[in-house]
Amino acid sequence: MLKTGAQHLESLRDGRVVYIGGERVHDVTTHPAFRHAARTFAALYDAKRAPENLDVLSFEEDGERYSAYFLPAKSKDDLAFRSAAHRKIADLTYGMFGRSPDHVSSFVTGMITRPDVFGRFAGNIQAYHRHLRETDSYAVYAIIAPQAGRQPEFYRERNLPLPTLQVVREDDDGVVVSGMKMLATGAVFANEIWIGNIMPLAPDQAAQSITCAIPCNAPGLSLWSRKPFELDASREFDNPLAYRFDESDSMVLCDEVKVPWERVFVHNDAALARKIYVETAGHCYGNHQSNVRYWAKMQLLVGLASKIAQSSGADDNPKVRETLGRLAAMEATLGGMIMGQIQGAESWPDGYVTFNRRFMYAALNWCTENYSSIIDIIRELCGGSVFQMPADSSIFDDPSLTRTFETFWTTPQSSAVDRMKLFKLAWEVVGSEFAGRHLQYEKFYAGAPFVVRNYNFMHAPWAEFHEVVDGLLDSYGVTGKLARVA
Repeated sequence: MLKTGAQHLESLRDGRVVYIGGERVHDVTTHPAFRHAARTFAALYDAKRAPENLDVLSFEEDGERYSAYFLPAKSKDDLAFRSAAHRKIADLTYGMFGRSPDHVSSFVTGMITRPDVFGRFAGNIQAYHRHLRETDSYAVYAIIAPQAGRQPEFYRERNLPLPTLQVVREDDDGVVVSGMKMLATGAVFANEIWIGNIMPLAPDQAAQSITCAIPCNAPGLSLWSRKPFELDASREFDNPLAYRFDESDSMVLCDEVKVPWERVFVHNDAALARKIYVETAGHCYGNHQSNVRYWAKMQLLVGLASKIAQSSGADDNPKVRETLGRLAAMEATLGGMIMGQIQGAESWPDGYVTFNRRFMYAALNWCTENYSSIIDIIRELCGGSVFQMPADSSIFDDPSLTRTFETFWTTPQSSAVDRMKLFKLAWEVVGSEFAGRHLQYEKFYAGAPFVVRNYNFMHAPWAEFHEVVDGLLDSYGVTGKLARVA
């Protein structure tokens, strides 16, 4: 079933507990901090049902249509289909939604390519995939322990409960969990939260190994939002990105939350809690989506850089052209890495194909390393222009101020209004709180940089590299003077 946008909005009015500081939010679809972003998510659902997108964003099986990202790939064509769907969704949000509905769903879809990894919970992960697919639900995840919980001895010495989410007891009909997880991006707009552990756990952390799915309105679950940027974006002209593309981030706090056994995927197994990501196609499916989403964002950034240069006539400057050429090359590099993931697909697991993991992790590392420098280039192209604009578009409410503005701010290259509109967007990318969040977010999107590099280390064919060196070493012996000395 393909959900409508209206159905998704209605599903968010489910009694979930959301806090902005000390304020309890009762309806995220109408609250000034979330309402426009909620409608952007709803628009993604409506886009899937549009006739022109139906065969791009969904597939048919047994007479029913399902979202494209629920399709496990059995061929390169299937991978290309999935990738194109990710790109369409990313284009609709200009790459600003890192955890759009196709992200965690891709993890779950990749996981069912090897349900055996889940052991006794194999049937649960398959059933959960069917549930997400058939209800067209939006799931997000919280799969990192809070920083407060990384020194358990601190809490033991003070006889305090460990803040990290863990199982506190088992019942016949499920487990009960309490504690905190981070960071549930998009959770205030989602239907369910996947709780898990992407980082390795120690053997004595079995209680924390719980991996499960919890509805966002589960009794005892609350979402503690960071500062919403939409709250201060009263006019779209002045904050064109924060106004409708602030996907939000929340800490997840559980207080005696009941999880039925059918929604449990890992329990009392510290090693398995991480294996389910890397020994299935889940991590690769999900992070291919990340690469594609970044690529859409990259095209916005490159186009913005060029428009900024044109607005001042600087685009004819050889140095500026060189800078723009560098950005264009960077965008093409990422595009090539993404295409390579399809062309170099792996026949793995048995019966399925997966995006090339080496190329995917290389692209993930590239994205992590380069976002800051890309933004810095755009910042330099902006110069002081972002500070020369009026505070906000309220000047257009006064005809006299409008005439003055249009007289003195117009340039040979652009009208005053177009310049202001452009540089308001530029500030949203390089200097606003929204921009700062994205700068931090992209740097740690897939974990700390050392984590991303470790993925590349894990998947590198070291034996092949060593064979190349050994082949060269074996191709010659001790000769010349050294041989005579010997």
